[in-house]
Parts: sequence; structure tokens; C-alpha cells
Amino acid sequence: MSVLKLAWKNIVSNPLNLILSIILFGLGIGLISFLMLLNTQLSENFEKNLADIDLVIGAKGSPLQMILCSMYHIDNPTGNIKVDEAKAFLNPGHPLLEISVPLSLGDSYKRHRIVGTNDGILELYNAQLDQGKIWAQDLDVTIGAGVARATGLKIGDSFKSSHGFDDDADLAHDHSAFNVVGILKPSGSVVDQLILTNPSTVWAVHDHTAEDHEGHDHRHHTPPVRSNEELLQHPEKDITSLLIKYKDKTNYRTLSLPRAINENTDMQAASPPYEINKLYSLIGVGTDAIRWLAILIAFVSAISIFISLYKSMKERKYELSLIRVMGGSRATLFMLIVIEGIILSFIGFVVGMIISHGGMEIMSKFLQASYRYDFTGWRVISGDAWLFIGSIALGIVAALIPAYQASYTDIHKALSEKN
Repeated sequence: MSVLKLAWKNIVSNPLNLILSIILFGLGIGLISFLMLLNTQLSENFEKNLADIDLVIGAKGSPLQMILCSMYHIDNPTGNIKVDEAKAFLNPGHPLLEISVPLSLGDSYKRHRIVGTNDGILELYNAQLDQGKIWAQDLDVTIGAGVARATGLKIGDSFKSSHGFDDDADLAHDHSAFNVVGILKPSGSVVDQLILTNPSTVWAVHDHTAEDHEGHDHRHHTPPVRSNEELLQHPEKDITSLLIKYKDKTNYRTLSLPRAINENTDMQAASPPYEINKLYSLIGVGTDAIRWLAILIAFVSAISIFISLYKSMKERKYELSLIRVMGGSRATLFMLIVIEGIILSFIGFVVGMIISHGGMEIMSKFLQASYRYDFTGWRVISGDAWLFIGSIALGIVAALIPAYQASYTDIHKALSEKN
């Protein structure tokens, strides 16, 4: 019988120890793997949606809330600002700004945010048209690939929006129907989850005049706003925020721009990388605690494997002595116990992967429903390979002492005690 088969028979001969060791080991490995998988996908989503945006300008309030709302679309706006207040940053000839994209927020459809903006947002996120055309007239919308997939909307369809993020029929704007004129290619960015239209569409939908309630079509009364030049012709109107990309990030005037806005205007400016790093630090406290707990569980499970092998070795002294009598070397006994440790840690690793990836897949449904970002549990990351190596190493370390003692079993004493 080969050493591998003998090791397997020894393991399954004590099912209670086997199950306990595997559950403990699998739980520790599963928690570590789950955290790595979640952090990897969160980081990728956050990094991808930074989109070379250098600055976000909006109403005063929480800078992080403004970033999460304007760039990641997972929070509410801090308020609105007047076009007149932001006119300097909407000027196409601004010496410091390469791109300035206005956002007007407020409504959604089936929890997908409707954004009043211009086609500069497509340049920021490298989004491209797949079908139809870019929105031009009021109440025309171009939708992201994720919106089309989740809602079933296609070119030529119409729908009515709801106020805020709630998919509530009581909050629907019955007087205005949006028309789908285009669908974007999947980009892997937040644009996939957005419904894009003109800023003037957002104003029209919220203009509660008598004409609105009678069902008049806004496109016949409000000239569509398709560019920053056209937006500047409506200084009294509100927008939610501006996404800014600098011409030169090293220019000293550029570096002082956020401070100047915060100190000298009624608006606030926030740096996306800075605020996201703050968010990482807040999240990191909790994830670090869970990670250390998972590592502790993994080491406790390694101790459990050690105890299981040590106890098994003590109980099997007679069998081990017989292996020596039948020609087995000390190295054979040593390898037998080490292989048992490797088998236990390997099974524990597999169980941990099932726990982590299965748990992530279940959780991904809730994450996608809440935040409209793509998550999946069926993905292998580089950290899994290192976790596999670490798992096998733990199994080997846990088996070293029992393996050493097994290889130096006193044959004569063990046989005489048995007799």
C-alpha cells in the first residue's frame, strides 16, 4: 500500500477529528479569502471610477458624500449649486481645466440614477456608443449597458422616473416620459449603471407648473441644453456638481484651486483620491479586525491539526512499529504523518474556498441590488494562490513534531506494550 493511501486511511479512520479540523481550518481560510475577494473587487470598482477626475465641485457639506454621490452614485447629493456660481468652471476657455462635466441629479428608474449632463462624461469614463445615438433632445436618454441588462429597456422604449432612489409608484413623475435613443457599450465603470440625458430634462421634469400637470411635452418649450455654453445661458438654474479634469496637475495654480474654492465661494471642492483614501482607512479598521480574527482561527485550526496528528501518532505506535519491521524507514514514517497534515490542510483549503466564493456570490446579489456595481464570487484572484501555499505550509508545520516523534518510535517498546 502506498504512503498516500495509508495516510488517507489513517485520516478517515477518525472522522470526528477530521471534521473538526477541517471546519476550523476552512472557516479561517474562508474568512481570509472572502475579505481578499471583497477588497479586491471594491478597490477595482473605486479605482476604475476615479476616471482621471481631479476635482469635484458641489454644494457645501460632507466632501466624501459629494464624491460618493457624484462619482460613484451610491449616496445622496449634498445640495445644489447655481449655474451662475459655477460659471467660471463651466467656461470652455478656463486656463486650468481640460474637461468640466456638469451633473444634475434627482430622479431614477428602477434604482438606476438619471443624470443630466453633456457628452463630456463619456470622455471621462471612456464610454462608447453601442446602439442608437447620444441623447440630444430633452427627455431623450442614452442608457448604460448595465441598465439595459437589468431593466430590459431597448431603443424606442419609454419610461417614467421616480424621485430619488426609491422605486415607488407614488413618487413617479407621471407628466414626463423618457425615451430611450441609445445604449452604451459595457465599460466596466459606473456609466454602465446610469441613464444619461440633458440637464434641461432634469429641470423640466421637476418644473411643477400647470403645463406639466396637463401633460405637455417639455421638449417643445425648453431649448435642450447640450453643452456648457448652452448651460451658461441659464444662470438661475441649479446643477448638483461638476466633475473636473485638469490640464496640468503640477501647476501651482491648479494645486491651490480647491482651497480657493472652499475659502472664497459658497461651494466646496473635494479631491477624489484623497476622500477615497479616507474611506479606505475607515473601512480598513473593520476589515483588519476581521482579518486578524480569521488568521487567529487559521492558527487555532493548525493547532487542532497538530493535536489530531499527535494524538493519532500516540494511538498508532504499534502500527507505526509494524511498518518499520516490514521494511519501512524512518523517512517513510516521517512522510506519512506530513502527508496526513498536507491532506487535512488541503481539504480545509478547499472547504474555505467554497465558503468564501460561495458566500461572495450570495452577497454579490445584495451588493448589486444596493449599489449597482458588478461583484462575483466565481473569480480566482492572485491572493488565492498565496493562501493555498500558506495553507499547505501550515499543514506541514503542524505535522512536523508528530512526524518527528513517529519516525523515532521505539519499535521494541511499542511491540512489547502491545503484547
